[in-house]
Amino acid sequence: MQVSHEAIYLSLDDPRRRQAIDRSLTQRLRTARPMRRPKIARRPTGRGVIRGMVSISVRPAEVEDRTVPGHWEGDLVMGTRPSAVATLVERISRYTAVVALPDGIKAEQVAPHLTRSLLGIPPQLRRTLTWDRGREMAEHQAITAETGMPIYLCKPHSPWQRGTNENTNRLLRQYLPKGSDLRRFSQAALDAMATELNHRSRKIHGYRTPAEIYAGLLNSGDVLTA
Repeated sequence: MQVSHEAIYLSLDDPRRRQAIDRSLTQRLRTARPMRRPKIARRPTGRGVIRGMVSISVRPAEVEDRTVPGHWEGDLVMGTRPSAVATLVERISRYTAVVALPDGIKAEQVAPHLTRSLLGIPPQLRRTLTWDRGREMAEHQAITAETGMPIYLCKPHSPWQRGTNENTNRLLRQYLPKGSDLRRFSQAALDAMATELNHRSRKIHGYRTPAEIYAGLLNSGDVLTA
């Protein structure tokens, strides 16, 4: 059995035991309080809640199987707050885009830059986006309305549900070290990083590059007629 510290303190401060415990001892406490007042649980305020979110549990099966191209994963790579960049990775090819966020990491600051980057993807490869459950996605409905891409959010504390993106973010740390101010990187500099990453041979592709696989997906008949 386990007993919480709060239960012990409340038991010692029980009014029925006041005569049994020398209350002068409370003066030796750091707070010198004769009574303990437990903290009142905070009521939900709605702050930080992502409204209208769609869970990853209802994402189409074709995304998980990697049988259909055009499904993306994304997240923020954090630097010194409030600096960050957004990353986008296509699940089949591992083709990567890195998006500058010069204005900050709040939802209304992220949405315009992310939308612009998603609209730069050819329409036939713009199917879905899976993101972590961060507050920067509070404007997800507006992004979907602009791009036509449904956005699915992972379960809480489950970054492994977009593992392709997690692996890519680790590779990007070679260029974007922790603790640095990522606002100093221009979009052109981030594009150059992504180009290097996309032209790096991958064992999973038989040592072809993500750029080669992505070009093949873009030119495939299945994609063009989808």
